[in-house]
Amino acid sequence: MIQSKNEYNPDYFVSPGDILDELLETKKMKKREFAERCGLSPKTISKIIAGEVPVSPEYAIIFQRILGHSSAIWSNLEANYRLQLAIKKEIIKFEEQVSWAKEFPITELSKRGYIEKPKTATEYASNVLNFFGVANVSAWEDHYMKFIGSFRKSPTFTSDTKALTAWLRIGEIYSQNIDCEPYQKDAFKKSLTEIRSLTKEGPDVFQPEIKKICQKVGVVIKFEPELPKTFISGATMWINKEKALIMLSARHKTDDHLWFTIFHEAAHILLHGKKMIFIDCINNSGDKKLEDEANKFATDILIPPNEYAEFISKTERFNKEPIKKFAQKLDVAPGIVVGRLQKDELISYQWHNKLKRRFLWG
Repeated sequence: MIQSKNEYNPDYFVSPGDILDELLETKKMKKREFAERCGLSPKTISKIIAGEVPVSPEYAIIFQRILGHSSAIWSNLEANYRLQLAIKKEIIKFEEQVSWAKEFPITELSKRGYIEKPKTATEYASNVLNFFGVANVSAWEDHYMKFIGSFRKSPTFTSDTKALTAWLRIGEIYSQNIDCEPYQKDAFKKSLTEIRSLTKEGPDVFQPEIKKICQKVGVVIKFEPELPKTFISGATMWINKEKALIMLSARHKTDDHLWFTIFHEAAHILLHGKKMIFIDCINNSGDKKLEDEANKFATDILIPPNEYAEFISKTERFNKEPIKKFAQKLDVAPGIVVGRLQKDELISYQWHNKLKRRFLWG
């Protein structure tokens, strides 16, 4: 989260050359005499006064001997002057990048407390770059475009690129501040049974429990509503070789979609490479083979195939009671069974939606 503080930022700055010129005038010492005392050429002194030549540490020591002011003062004046020049140069660049920065969902990011609301035009670019932790637009493109470069090639990829990278950045920042044990594949796989038992609980119970369970095995869970124009339900990425991140947006807001997404993303961690990022959008545009594997994993862990086949074969009408009874037998939420039956076109998408629970978090 951002933190604001009061800072003194004057809109002017003085060069050490200006200070030197004033001191020489006060002491009634001509520049030529001062140059001789310094063992430097008058041309060098003129360039220092003009700000064309910096006050080096060696010059700072010489100035202390002749003028009596500490060499540290001269060095600090020089360092601050060069810093202010660099800031002024950067501000000019920021003015040129305002249109680029405004393409990000700054208003929503500011509302959620992830980015400071720009007060001036130049703050648009600086605040966005600060949020992403990169030096400039080129660095942003080099680092963040590799995340979603392959997805953008797909005609079914509908997410806004900048909004999507901002959503992923939220998870990246969050995960960097979470301490968890190194990733343990077998332990994570075993933990999914415990996580599955939480499907009957509400967000106030399952959110903190899932986070706690997964942190013990090297996986960070971040529940974050989607940003405008992202159309995303979940994502998986590796922060480093010992820490994975799962992000969940609750885009569809129902328990069957949410829990399917949780186990779908878990499958990517268990089955697929650490160098890959998986983005599950409204129209999935990733590798079909890998997505099919993740879909099957999530489907089977929520409702074991043998149990489901037996239920289908022995149930004549999929009314509420048989569904609830089957869900109770599996120890899962009824909405998960409803979602599966709807997906398999065994019941209409208009049937039994009251058995699903709706989630909304901020």
